[in-house]
Amino acid sequence: MRGDSEMEYLTGLKKFHIKEPTVVTIGKFDGRHRGHQKLLGEMMRIKKERGLKTAVFTFSRAPGSVVSGGRRTVITTNEERRHNMEEAGVDYLIEYPFTEQVAHMSPEDFVRYVLVGEMNAKAVVAGPDCSFGYLGAGDAALLRQMAPKLGFETVIIEKAQEDHRDISSTYIREELDKGNVSKANELLGVPYSIHGTVVHGNHIGGAVLGFPTANIVPPPEKHLPLFGVYVSRVKVEGKTFRGVTNVGKKPTVEGGSPVGVETFLFDMKGDLYGKWIEVQLLDFIRPEKKFDSLEQLREQIERDKETSLAYFEKEGA
Repeated sequence: MRGDSEMEYLTGLKKFHIKEPTVVTIGKFDGRHRGHQKLLGEMMRIKKERGLKTAVFTFSRAPGSVVSGGRRTVITTNEERRHNMEEAGVDYLIEYPFTEQVAHMSPEDFVRYVLVGEMNAKAVVAGPDCSFGYLGAGDAALLRQMAPKLGFETVIIEKAQEDHRDISSTYIREELDKGNVSKANELLGVPYSIHGTVVHGNHIGGAVLGFPTANIVPPPEKHLPLFGVYVSRVKVEGKTFRGVTNVGKKPTVEGGSPVGVETFLFDMKGDLYGKWIEVQLLDFIRPEKKFDSLEQLREQIERDKETSLAYFEKEGA
């Protein structure tokens, strides 16, 4: 749900100033899961009651991101996070540069000069485990302590839980690593998705197998699920299509491929090259497998399509 105006996106700026009074929340917002949605929902409530603008403070490079295969990964890239915040109706998204100077800023200075000084915070919404400032020493208690002196309200929101466990990006990654996107989607509250521009692949899908597909190449920081085939839904230019998506390296194709996301779209005609699409993964079909021939692969894709259609028929989608 979008807000009543376009979101203002400030990225890479060490100096900025929001003139309007705001209700602020801080965090990585990796995934915009159900816990994040509780924070955003409280911000929207305060906005409606007090007429404040909503502002999210995060970093352009998330400190302490999970390392996978020697690289840092995120469930949502910066671009996807921006898309999520626009959809949520946020007025301001601040993507602050994470520099050495910022890393060594005291928690008190962060509250005084960034949250209140630059962001004009009149209310701060946070989780009970929030942390900020040098070594993450700032916490909810410090916010409550500083609030009366600096003229802002502190609202601490309890964490959302599932199966007696806090919903977190770590929990979601664990499920993605098992290929359990249906569980990951429960935790997210929305389907796990991969955004990207459709690029030319090896044309095996259309020319050889008879299944024209849309290929996107996720950035290296994107945390992907277990390589395999998934029931999917694809959004492009305001339209939605049912699909079957392979996430992985397509091992049957001679020479292999870089990690990619390849989707067959049902009922789609036309050229998608160069278009921005969102691929939502809905359910796991099977792990990625190397077949002895392209013919075996083609037969398996037919079965995957039938599985996907059966899923949509069952779900009434």
